[in-house]
Amino acid sequence: MKFGPIPIETAEGAVLAHATTAGERRFRKAHRLSAEDVALLRAAGISQVVAAVLAADDLGEDAAAQEIAESMVFRGIEARPAATGRVNLHARASGIFTVDAVMIDAINAIDPAITIATLAQHAPVEKGQMVATVKIIPFAVSSALVDAATEICAGGEIFAVNAYQPVRVGVIQTVLPGIKPSVLDKTLRVTEARLARTGGRLTAERRTPHEIAPVAEAAVSLARDNDMVVIFGASAMSDFADVVPAAIEKAGGTVIRAGMPVDPGNLLVLGMLDGKRVIGAPGCARSPKENGFDWVLDRLIAGLDVTARDIAGMGVGGLLMEIPTRPQPREPLPAKSQLKVGIVLLAAGRSSRMGGPNKLLALFDGKPLVRRTAERALGSKASGTIVVTGHQRERVRTALAGLDVTFADNPDFTEGLSTSLKAGIAYLPEGCAGVMIVLGDMPGIASDDLDRLIDTFRKAGGNSVVRASHDGKRGNPVLLPRSLFPAIAHLEGDTGARHLVETEGLDVIDVEIGAAASVDVDTREALEGAGGVLQD
Repeated sequence: MKFGPIPIETAEGAVLAHATTAGERRFRKAHRLSAEDVALLRAAGISQVVAAVLAADDLGEDAAAQEIAESMVFRGIEARPAATGRVNLHARASGIFTVDAVMIDAINAIDPAITIATLAQHAPVEKGQMVATVKIIPFAVSSALVDAATEICAGGEIFAVNAYQPVRVGVIQTVLPGIKPSVLDKTLRVTEARLARTGGRLTAERRTPHEIAPVAEAAVSLARDNDMVVIFGASAMSDFADVVPAAIEKAGGTVIRAGMPVDPGNLLVLGMLDGKRVIGAPGCARSPKENGFDWVLDRLIAGLDVTARDIAGMGVGGLLMEIPTRPQPREPLPAKSQLKVGIVLLAAGRSSRMGGPNKLLALFDGKPLVRRTAERALGSKASGTIVVTGHQRERVRTALAGLDVTFADNPDFTEGLSTSLKAGIAYLPEGCAGVMIVLGDMPGIASDDLDRLIDTFRKAGGNSVVRASHDGKRGNPVLLPRSLFPAIAHLEGDTGARHLVETEGLDVIDVEIGAAASVDVDTREALEGAGGVLQD
């Protein structure tokens, strides 16, 4: 592949490196020029373009990424169609991600043109979450390099999402004088919440004296009817012959490991009894905050083996005290009615079909259209409204003066819709479970319409795309779950939420809100017909 400026006369078949405008026609970055395109560019006075010219043995970026992804062996994961030289891979279910780092490193060492990035080994993932991405850096790559990558991929499973299993867990809590029943009750609630997020179920509890014999007897009983037993000692393990490890052995089991190089979580005990795993939980497991107990519990629920050597290898990265990772779903999951939804109001466009005036500043009942839309967003159940500005940003900001909105400036608004989506998403708080994309030029949208979308999103658990519709036809706004945010970051050009809905494979729920879902004002006739008055 050759890259650089080339004369327009020889540009047919070349791939544009930058978006280029010829009169009323705009060619996107990575567009392959046809003979007709070249003629339009020449007519517009363009004598050369910066582009990539592919060699006979080159594969285009999408074809190369797709071929590598299709050669991979993986489980619990689906690959999405290639776009902009990238194939994203997403989890089919919630679970634990595992990856062959040797294979990934070998592919990334072939050539900088080919890259694969993944989540960390044993990272917990949610259904629909992106776990890996194949990216071709240039517009094309030699087929020989792609062949080298596919040959490595043929060596076995490269990564997997090990889905959580609906395990049954019995809990033992030992008691010493002075321990309050409220502490034991809270421990039970925290444990139930821990298990619920992975599909596990706490089936029974036994409270015994903090002595070897009664703990052993309870362990035998619970192991008979459950997949796993968890023991919370009233006193932390202080010796490898202490009550919890000794009780596992007295019950006829074996202790796999006592103590772990993860802090908090040092005093964990892992054993086996009648083919069932027994975990002596460290004291920190009484709290919902992340600790070493979570690392072992999650892997076991996902069907992964945990050996003494595995635990011994957890030291690097095992200092968790000051690392505020995974605050959710480590805390009990919020009620669906509390899922936060932010609104991104798109107000950066040039209104090019209006012939000059900015449609967002047109007056409806004496009020600028963009202000009318923002007020209705603020009147909804959304947790906040972000307004993306670009074209005539100062005039738009003036029209919104006094409203409690957050402004996100998009200096690249001329590059297309994707840039505004990314600018708005970047301002969303971390706690948002989803974002509603609201177009600034829809005068019929009411706060109640937005609330119906938000209520539907919450009722569905915050994992589905929710889309406004009219007479069975898709419309706007569209509410996207947080699992799609990484995909938004990879959009380019004039690509918006519709592209994600069609390619990301999540459940889509259409909500009928009437004509408001399909009435926008892209032309003078449409705007005036809707009751608007254009301003200079």
